[in-house]
Amino acid sequence: MTYFDHFDPYNSRQPQAQGLLSAGWRPYYRQIEPKFLADLVLRDTPELAHKWFSLNSNLANIAGRNEFAWWANVMNLFSTEARYHLDDFWNYITPDPPYPDHRFPDILSVETPIKPMISRDAIAIDHVFSRLREIIILKILKFLGRPTLVTQHYLDRYFYFPIEQFVNWERLDVINTAFGYWEDPEMWLQIDNVGKERRLTLLARDLKPLVRKVTHGLAVMLSGYQSRVGQIQSQFTIRSFPKDIQDFTDVVQQAILDQDQLAVLVSGEPGTGKTVWTQAIAKEILVSLGYVTFILDHDAVQNFAPPPYLERICLIINEADNLAQDRSMEVAQYSNKTEHILSLLDGTLYRSVIDEIGMQSDQKLVILMTCNTTERLDPAMLRKGRIDLTCEFTHRFV
Repeated sequence: MTYFDHFDPYNSRQPQAQGLLSAGWRPYYRQIEPKFLADLVLRDTPELAHKWFSLNSNLANIAGRNEFAWWANVMNLFSTEARYHLDDFWNYITPDPPYPDHRFPDILSVETPIKPMISRDAIAIDHVFSRLREIIILKILKFLGRPTLVTQHYLDRYFYFPIEQFVNWERLDVINTAFGYWEDPEMWLQIDNVGKERRLTLLARDLKPLVRKVTHGLAVMLSGYQSRVGQIQSQFTIRSFPKDIQDFTDVVQQAILDQDQLAVLVSGEPGTGKTVWTQAIAKEILVSLGYVTFILDHDAVQNFAPPPYLERICLIINEADNLAQDRSMEVAQYSNKTEHILSLLDGTLYRSVIDEIGMQSDQKLVILMTCNTTERLDPAMLRKGRIDLTCEFTHRFV
């Protein structure tokens, strides 16, 4: 049995000062489940017998004290001491409230709300990735709607929130840790209070289908203080390009369907439509295939690793000839950007991230790069196995 004390010492200056009951929570009363009790009888008979005799012994001791009158001993059966022994036995013969299975392989967590971070000098890539996780988690919660069950444990007591009164997670009072559960799909949400923020953690057997649903059309621009998360946009359509570019686009589309990792390099003078072509590819082809697009400037490339919770990723890197410069040139010897982009292209960094955290190897990566000229590129960039497809744009498009 679970009881609630109306005189719990809450801090009156905090939102939870009125107590969980006034916030809509209700005590969670543990119920007898025949299967659970049968398992106890069959598999833990000695302990069950011990608990049963201990309970009777304690109650008999409480009710049979010589120093009290008979009516006082009867009253003692309703005392705090008797209630403690009854609760202990009841909690043993009844199952705990549902609790998340932390052995679930897919976990996605973030502290929200994300504090803004602006810098003209450096890209706060961790901040942008945190914002991306926050958006994905909040979109998943909106998509799932009302949970099957919401529980909270506080001061050794379990509480539940009536589902018919549930509005949204922002309005739910959480003192320590609360749990939400969806039966279909089998998924848990854990909410932890961390100061002024909350940590939201999704736990599931397979999060990928839900992540794929809520990231449709999502794009992330990593470019200093302008970094943001939003939707991919394209100023021009693929069919507005010249015929030879359209034919090349068809080849790229087929390669995207056939390969797990693809790198495409397009070159040409400024104004030939290289950048808007990459955006058109992302908008018209990759969005429909479930890809999340990352538009990276040179500093972002140096610190980028593919997020493992995304199944399909597209990287757009403009002006690659200013990034992966020939390492025989003096200017390129003061930067390791060339080595980093090479590791992305040949998959060493990409595969090592997957292996390290045990994710599935079915994550797909498409890299679209533009450059004004291939002459300044490091020769290693153009070796077989790194750049799969190339094309020179000659038509003055813009």
